[in-house]
Amino acid sequence: MWWARLKALIVKELLAVLRDPRARLILVGPPIVQLLVFAYAATLEVKNVDLMVLNRDSGHWGRELVQQIGGSPTFRSISLANSPNDVRLAIDSQRVLAALEIGPSFSRDIEAGRPAEVQVILDGRRSNASQIVSGYLSRIIGALAAETPAGEHAAPMAVTVEARNWFNPNLIYQWFMVPNLVASIALLIGLIVTALSVARERELGTFDQLIVSPLRTHEILLGKLIPPMMIGLFHITIYILAAVFVFVVPLRGSLFLLYGSAIFYLAAVVGVGLFISALSMTQQQAILGAFLFMVPAMLLSGFATPIENMPAWLQPVTLVNPLRYFLVIVKGVFLKDLPVAEVARQTVPLCLIAVVTLSSAAWLFRRRLE
Repeated sequence: MWWARLKALIVKELLAVLRDPRARLILVGPPIVQLLVFAYAATLEVKNVDLMVLNRDSGHWGRELVQQIGGSPTFRSISLANSPNDVRLAIDSQRVLAALEIGPSFSRDIEAGRPAEVQVILDGRRSNASQIVSGYLSRIIGALAAETPAGEHAAPMAVTVEARNWFNPNLIYQWFMVPNLVASIALLIGLIVTALSVARERELGTFDQLIVSPLRTHEILLGKLIPPMMIGLFHITIYILAAVFVFVVPLRGSLFLLYGSAIFYLAAVVGVGLFISALSMTQQQAILGAFLFMVPAMLLSGFATPIENMPAWLQPVTLVNPLRYFLVIVKGVFLKDLPVAEVARQTVPLCLIAVVTLSSAAWLFRRRLE
């Protein structure tokens, strides 16, 4: 009997979400567009950089340095400055991201084996991009230094460093971004669908009917929990297929482990959504509550910046963020065949978050019954 009641509630929840053609389009269309757009647009790589060069050296090595920078695919255009004031105006007006000033004795110092001076001027308003461009320029200047007479003389005694990138040998950015988006967009969809669930029924006046129905509190909770999880698993399946067949991201780990942990991840996300929905009286409040949780969850998940780089007082806050743990699982399963023990270690906090949030939502529902 209880199964029949629960099944009826699950069917009702699915129909409430899927019977509207616009709602179906919203659930399927925007997530796919977000996956395609963010996979290419949300990148920390710096390309198409505009650079200005103030070459105060009339020798061979100054011209050689400018030519080598111009041959790099990172830089879109290189403009020549006649004075330091030109550099200042270009940086101030954001016409260039960086400027390179080559000293007047650059070639003479190189030929004499003395340290040669090169100044890199960066736009600090774009600190991350500026530091990356500084690294690009440093590598080009270092390569030029190895070609100079002093560099060729020191080459036999130099130590050669060869870098190898494990799990992503060619540093393909989609291999990093797409697994992150699998977890992040699933959080967005699961949170929004669940947060609107109870709030929508309160606005329509059907929540009171649900309370006085023969359904028990745990049956109402399960009826609200299972449909968003089904929708979330559907989206995760689409994202996995897109990652493998569209973006050609390697899937080195076990799909069984990925889907098993995804169930607990979605349970934690839906638990947060139900808690927000139980607190909200209107759908507008539910949407605002969902975004109030989602934005910090994205920033504190390690998606863009490592958690270890965050302030010490802020790092414990990330422990209650389900996205933090599922990101480790998704990237690990895709790129490095994450072992079962590590998947289990990341899944246990998801179970705890799901238990706490679902228990809190059940307590709020029970208060409505009293």
